Amino acid sequence: MEEKHDNVIEHKAYARVGFLGNPSDVYHGKTIAFSLSNFYATVRLRPSKELVIQPHPTHDLVSFDSHHQLVDRLKSEGYYGGVRLLMAIYKVFYNYCKENGIELHHTNFTLSYDTNIPRQSGLSGSSGIVCAALNCFLDFYKVRHLIKVEVRPNLILAAEEELGIVAGLQDRVAQVYGGLVYMDFNKESMDKLGHGLYIPLDLSLLPPLYLIYVANPSDSGKVHSKVRQRWLDGDEFIVSTMLEVANVAEEGKAALEEKDYSKLASLMNKNFDLRRSMFGDDALGDVNIKMVEIARKVGAASKFTGSGGAVVAYCPEGTSQVKLLEDECHAAGFVLIPLEPFPSRLNEIDLKTLHL
Repeated sequence: MEEKHDNVIEHKAYARVGFLGNPSDVYHGKTIAFSLSNFYATVRLRPSKELVIQPHPTHDLVSFDSHHQLVDRLKSEGYYGGVRLLMAIYKVFYNYCKENGIELHHTNFTLSYDTNIPRQSGLSGSSGIVCAALNCFLDFYKVRHLIKVEVRPNLILAAEEELGIVAGLQDRVAQVYGGLVYMDFNKESMDKLGHGLYIPLDLSLLPPLYLIYVANPSDSGKVHSKVRQRWLDGDEFIVSTMLEVANVAEEGKAALEEKDYSKLASLMNKNFDLRRSMFGDDALGDVNIKMVEIARKVGAASKFTGSGGAVVAYCPEGTSQVKLLEDECHAAGFVLIPLEPFPSRLNEIDLKTLHL
């Protein structure tokens, strides 16, 4: 999304739900994800005399009333705000342009951001800020036509990797493309093209979905998982189970296209069960498991939206089942809201860069 007034460029990047197949995106797998309008990050860029990255008054707080406030703040929010994300994506963008012979003008700018994506919710809050900033740079320097849509998720991921954030391409693809996207990260495509195969799907294929999350989470996933190393070591159980997770996305694509929603429900549950078998309950976290189990208690299908922090749920029996789920979530102290899937915002210039 783009707004311009008084030379100000503003972009939003929307939260995303990893719907099926995650976490196989980091393991040459397949996934389906979609963007939603409920939550988003906004970045604004305006030309200025000096180059300024503005701290956010809440997320980059450095002034405190007392040492108690500082320590409490660090316990709940951690050490990291959005300024480092904006700096990292600028560095990655600048280097990419330099390496690819893309000329950039020398006008300075002031960059600011805001976000309402709940923290630690598995809805891709960090990459939302980075994605919105990248879109601002593409327009400010008028280079949107020179940087292919397929490449942009790689730049966003590279910026986060600069900061030691461990992640895969799925979230960044979902936020760059918007809408509902099927992704195939097979090794051959990744090696040959440098990115996966990304296929936009019709957003209207999705049934009504709900989001369950914790309003004020403590850190989740404290236990370090050995799944990545086991996969790299060729562990037969992890390799074969990760293939099953990828197949869930492939089967899910067919189920969506056929509007076979009972099949879709079983695939959502299967996705979570496979993940649980690989990572174990300690790594998944009690609160995350409880969100899934509350949905299952009323017969709803459920799974993580990302690596934990929020759950996507589907109530095949409709409004009466939703009401039961609402009551259970309220009793457990969880938030339940209807998901509002959001269509792709790629414009004509973007579409011309796509390999369709």
